[in-house]
Amino acid sequence: MTNNHTRATALDWTDPQCPVARTLDLVGDRWSLLVIRDAMDGARSFNEFQRRTGIARNILTDRLRKLATHGILEQRTATSGRRQEYVLTDAGRDLLPVVVTLRQWGERHAFASDEAHSTLVDSAGNPVPEVVLIGADGIALDVDTTHVEKDR
Repeated sequence: MTNNHTRATALDWTDPQCPVARTLDLVGDRWSLLVIRDAMDGARSFNEFQRRTGIARNILTDRLRKLATHGILEQRTATSGRRQEYVLTDAGRDLLPVVVTLRQWGERHAFASDEAHSTLVDSAGNPVPEVVLIGADGIALDVDTTHVEKDR
């Protein structure tokens, strides 16, 4: 997805200068992120997304259309040739660290310490390590060691 594509399809940005706000305008609602999560977990068909999320058909139709319009999902004919399926584009796949970071935040802050929850594992079955931001010098970054420089 190019910047020109983004500008042409989403002219009413919440905050035109902020990458976080623009991203939230594209994928920041609850249902969009759950659709993206399920696409990352192998969901492809409308019915699969609906079954996994419990989302109403009209809302799911809207979210799938929006995600496809903005280049996050691609709609194509399934190998059976009878149905359409939705697959992540490169831009959609690039959201994996975002989803993993949200998941890990939820594991730390949205569950009681003794409360069961699902676990994200790698292909060998090992839990995925915590996402940590690392600076150019190899030192972990946090809100006290970063800031935003705005363009003028």
